[in-house]
Amino acid sequence: MNKISVKECASLLKEYDNYLILTHRNPDGDTLGSAFALKGALDLLGKKSMVRCGDSIHPKFSYLWENIDNSEITFDKIIAVDVADKKLLGEEFEAKYGDNVFLCIDHHMTNKEYAQNLLLEDRAAAAAVIYEVICQLGVEITPEIASCVYTGLATDTGCFMFSNTSPTVHRIAAEVMEKGADYTLINRLMFETRTLSYIRLEQMAVASIESHFDGRCAIMTITQKMFRESGSNSGECDGIASIPRKIEGVKIGVTIREQENGRYKVSMRTIEPYDAAKICANFGGGGHNAAAGCEFDCPINEVKVKLLEVIKAEF
Repeated sequence: MNKISVKECASLLKEYDNYLILTHRNPDGDTLGSAFALKGALDLLGKKSMVRCGDSIHPKFSYLWENIDNSEITFDKIIAVDVADKKLLGEEFEAKYGDNVFLCIDHHMTNKEYAQNLLLEDRAAAAAVIYEVICQLGVEITPEIASCVYTGLATDTGCFMFSNTSPTVHRIAAEVMEKGADYTLINRLMFETRTLSYIRLEQMAVASIESHFDGRCAIMTITQKMFRESGSNSGECDGIASIPRKIEGVKIGVTIREQENGRYKVSMRTIEPYDAAKICANFGGGGHNAAAGCEFDCPINEVKVKLLEVIKAEF
């Protein structure tokens, strides 16, 4: 594994051609925005590329690719964006591509260093790193690329409300707004518009919330049964994990989501001084100080017991 700089990353991208750009499963605005921003830049360089995800992508993100050609190509090099661990590609994509990732561009300091080349920057969003790379490539920041970058910044900072929001984030956001990012549309789609099925799912999820340790920890559970009864799906609930932390007095918010394969995905959101990445690392997971995740392959009751044991120690 070779750790590289932004400048070295740009040089690598210029040297080769025919790229497969991979996002993580359960794709959010940052992984998708980063991927399509990078593809847009590669298109301007005359390079061939395609973006692919191991999971279905919610239609609300369609503005990211509606004006580009993302058709199938024969690829030579694989790039992963916003993917800290090859397992996050999903079982199928991990098996097909996980051991052959040429370049990973990421902002998770818990990155497993699985790629041949790694550009890792401690930023609020992978899109911030991608923006630096695109600037180094020397291509024009088109309105389409600007919208992709803005999507990544806005979604990973909770519309610039999370603690990872920095002056640099605001500066980049201002720059891409000046370049034509459709921030009004993006903010409405990402933070205001919800399907009726999602609202039904959220109602069920909120009803499942459990309070622990004098209200300092809240656990919310989302089951496959809830998905079926609400008509919702994982593709439209990427922001639901923030709900437990919104409760007054909660320092550690946990969302446990049952996967189709029977495993449980945990999304943790914390308030300082509690470190979500540190807690999730106990179970092979990772992420950021305020937002991290991990997975379990055991019954839901065991998942809760194991989590609460570690969280109790933190308190």
